[in-house]
Amino acid sequence: MKPSQVLAKMFIGLVAVTGLMAVLRPLAATNEVWSTRFVCYFLLALLSSGLKVSLPGVTGTLSVSFLFILASMAELGALQTMAIGVGSALVQIYWSAKKRPPLYQVSFNLASIAIAIRFAQAAMHWAAALEVSLPFQLLCATAAYFIANTIPIAIAIAITEKRGVYTVWKECYFWALPYYLLGATLVCVLHWVNQNLGWEFSLLAMPVAWVVYRSYRLYIGRLETEKERVEQEKEHVDEMNSLHLRTIETLALAIEAKDQTTRDHLRRVQHYALEIGREMGLSDSELNALRAASLLHDIGKLAVPEHIITKPGKLTPQEFEKMKIHPVVGAEILEQVNFPYSVAPIVRAHHERWDGNGYPLGLSGEEIPLGARILSAVDCLDALASDRQYRRALPLDQAMEVVLNESGKSYDPRVVEILAKRYRQLEDEAIRLSKPPSKLSVDARIERGKAPAAGFASTVSQDQQRDFHSQIAAAGREAQYTLELVSELGSSLGMAEMLSVLSSRLTQLIPCDSIAVYERKDNLLQPVYVDGRDRMLFSSLQIPLGEGLSGWVAKHNQPILNGNPSVEPGYLNDPKKFSLLRSALSVPLAGQENTVGVLTLYRADADAFAPDHLRILSGISSKIGLSFENALKYRALEASATTDYLTGLDNTRALFERLNHELSRSESEQAPLTVMVCDLDRFKEVNDRFGHSAGNRVLQAFATGLRKINRDYDVTARFGGDEFVLVLPGMQADTVGDKILALSALASEVGWSVCGENIISASVGVASRPDDGITADELLAEADRRMYANKNSLKLKRPIGRVPEELRVAVQ
Repeated sequence: MKPSQVLAKMFIGLVAVTGLMAVLRPLAATNEVWSTRFVCYFLLALLSSGLKVSLPGVTGTLSVSFLFILASMAELGALQTMAIGVGSALVQIYWSAKKRPPLYQVSFNLASIAIAIRFAQAAMHWAAALEVSLPFQLLCATAAYFIANTIPIAIAIAITEKRGVYTVWKECYFWALPYYLLGATLVCVLHWVNQNLGWEFSLLAMPVAWVVYRSYRLYIGRLETEKERVEQEKEHVDEMNSLHLRTIETLALAIEAKDQTTRDHLRRVQHYALEIGREMGLSDSELNALRAASLLHDIGKLAVPEHIITKPGKLTPQEFEKMKIHPVVGAEILEQVNFPYSVAPIVRAHHERWDGNGYPLGLSGEEIPLGARILSAVDCLDALASDRQYRRALPLDQAMEVVLNESGKSYDPRVVEILAKRYRQLEDEAIRLSKPPSKLSVDARIERGKAPAAGFASTVSQDQQRDFHSQIAAAGREAQYTLELVSELGSSLGMAEMLSVLSSRLTQLIPCDSIAVYERKDNLLQPVYVDGRDRMLFSSLQIPLGEGLSGWVAKHNQPILNGNPSVEPGYLNDPKKFSLLRSALSVPLAGQENTVGVLTLYRADADAFAPDHLRILSGISSKIGLSFENALKYRALEASATTDYLTGLDNTRALFERLNHELSRSESEQAPLTVMVCDLDRFKEVNDRFGHSAGNRVLQAFATGLRKINRDYDVTARFGGDEFVLVLPGMQADTVGDKILALSALASEVGWSVCGENIISASVGVASRPDDGITADELLAEADRRMYANKNSLKLKRPIGRVPEELRVAVQ
C-alpha cells in the first residue's frame, strides 16, 4: 500500500471518530422535545437534499439542505439540528446515486457534517455571548459551517491526489461561499417570519430553496461550459505542441539524412540537456525550447556541403569557415517555424564559449542563453564519446575530463559541475531509453524513371569507338604528353609563358576548340587566358562565384564533365553573344590554401568529353594549380617592383626604365621631351601637425590629381618622399606653363581637402632634352637643380583662400 493511501485512511478514521463524538455529546446532554416544528423542518431538509448539484473538479455533490440546517440552529436545539443535518446528509449520499458508495466514504461524509454542525453551533453561541444581533450570529455560524464542512474533504483529496490543500479547497469549494452567505440571509428572513407570523409560514421556504437550487444549477452549468472551453483550448494547445513536436522530429530526420553520425547523438544530447535543465530550475517553456533545440541544433548543417560534413580528416581553414555558418543558418530556419518558445536563440548560440571566444557572435558568460550553455557542454561530451569520421570515440570518463578542463573557458562552470556529478547516471538512462531509429531510404534504388529531362551525362565520347591498338597507342601518347606538360610547367614562372605552355601541351592531350583559364579575385572569376573559338566572347566574361558553369566549379571545388557553356553569366540568353560551343570540361585549380582559378575546355559537339579526359585533367590539375598560383605571385612581385606601394604611381626603378626608353625614342625621332620635378613644400609640417596618416593621404590625393592632369602616355612617378616626376613626351619647356599652374593649384587644393587649411604648395623645376647623348640621371638632376635654384621664380605664391575654380583639380 502506498504511503499516501495509508495517510488518507488514517485521516478518514480520525474524522470519523471526531464526528462520532460530535453526535454523541448532544445525545447525552439533551432533554429536547420532538415537536411538530422539528418534524416539518426535518422533512423539508430531506426533500431539499434531493436538490443537489455536482461539484466541478471532484466527485461530490452540494445540496440546499444547509438552509434548513442553519434554520434549525436558530429555531431548534442542538440534538434536533444534528438529526436534521445527519438525515439530510444520508439522503444526499444515496439519492439518485449512480453507484452505492463504500461505507468509509459514507462514514467520512456523515462525520464531516456532524463536525461542521458542532463548529457552527459553537460559533453561534460565541457570537450570542457577545450579545450581537442574530444576523451576525448566523453569519459566524455559516462561515464556521462552510469551513468545517469543506476543509476535511479538501484535505482528503489533497492527500490522495498529492496536491496542495489550499489549491484543492480554492478550486473545488471556495466558489460556493457566496451561496452559503446568501443562505444565511434567507434564514434571517425566515426567522423574522417565524417571530411575527408563526413557524408554519416557514413551509413556504421550500420554493425559495428550489430557486437557490436552480441558481446553483445555472452557475455550475456556466462553470462546466467554461471548463469545457478551457479544456478545448488546452486540447488545441496540445495539438499545436504535438504538431511542433512532429515538425521537430521531421527536421531531425532531415539532419540524419545529411549526417548519419548525428542520429543517436541528437537523442542522447536531448536526454542529457533536459535532465540538467530540470536540475537547474528551467521553466516548462524553457525546457520545451531546450527539448526542440537539442534535436535541431545541427539543422544548419543542411547548408554545409556534404563533403565537408563527412570529411574523414581535419578541416582546412576554408572548410571550417563554411562549417561555422551552421548555427546562424539553423537559427534562421527555425525562426520561420514560429515555435511557441525560444528555440532559435539557443541554436544560434550553442557554439559560443564562456570566455567569449566562440562563434558566431562572440557572446560570453551570462550573455549566452542558459539553454545554449547547457547544450554546448553536453553536445561536446557526447561528441567526444562518439565515433566520428576523423577519429575514434574517447572513453566516457576521458571525455568528461576534457569537458572539465574547459570549465570556465568554453563552458559554464555550473553546468559542468552538474554534468560531472550525473554523467554516468544520464548515460545509463540514455541507453535504456534508446530506441531503434527508423532508417531513411537514402540508399534505395528506384527502378522507375528513364532519364532526367536534360538527359544523362555521356560516359563515352563520339570519337571513343576505337580498337585496342589505337587505345594502346593513345595511352603511350598520354603518358608522354603528360610528362612533358608537367616538366615544362615546372620551369615556367611568368604568367604568359606558363599559360602558353599549358595551352599548347594540354590540347595535345585533350582535343578542344577553346581553352579558358579564369583567375579567382575575391568573389569573381576573370579570364586571364583565352584561346580558340569565340576568344573575344569568353575574354569579356566576368563570372560571379557560384554562378554559371565555371563559377559553380570554383565555389564547390568540384569538376564538371560535359557541362553547358551557354550558362556562363553574361553569355546566357544574350542574342548578341551567340556561340556554337556545346560542351565543356571544367576543373578547379587549387593552390596551397584555396582555389586560385578554374580551367575550362570547350568543344562544339555535345557530350564531346569522355571520362578519360576528366581523369587526365583531374590528375594534372593540382600541378597546374600550383604553377598558376606561382605565376600569379610572380606577376604580383613584378608589379610591386615597379609600383610605389603608397600612391600606385611608378616607382624610381620604373621611372628610369621608362625615361631611358623615352630618351631613346626622342633621339631617334628628334622629338621634344620635357621632365618636370615637383616638390611639396611644408609637407614636413603636415606630418608634424596632423600626423603621418594625414601625410599619406596628402600624397595619395596628390597622386590622384596628377593622373587627371597628365595624358595617358605621360610618365608619372613618385621620386621619393614628397617629390614627384612627370615625363612629358612631345612637349617643350616653354609650353608647360599651364602644367605648373595646375600643379600649384592641385597642391593647394589637396591641403584644403586633407588638412582643412591652405598649408601645401608646390615647387616645380623643368628641364628639356637639349641634345643627343644626355642621360636620364643628367636630365633629372638638371630639373632638380632648377627647382631649388629658382623656387621663387618657378613657384606660384601660395594663394590666399581657396584656389579659383578654373585652376582647381578634383581630388578624390
